[in-house]
Amino acid sequence: MINNEQEFNTTLERIARLQKQVVHLREVENNPENYRLSVGGFLAELDRMNLEIREYLWSHPNQKTA
Repeated sequence: MINNEQEFNTTLERIARLQKQVVHLREVENNPENYRLSVGGFLAELDRMNLEIREYLWSHPNQKTA
């Protein structure tokens, strides 16, 4: 769970790094099955982090978290 702007920015940076890794694998992996096996974990983590960002942005900055 993202609790503040620093964690938010760190998550954005991490997403960018993971996306670059996936793009790199798309460029170098010739076998589609190996590609899917390689990127599955990255894509799942990207989905999870994007959901955290959505939840963080959904809350107003003045809203206190429990």
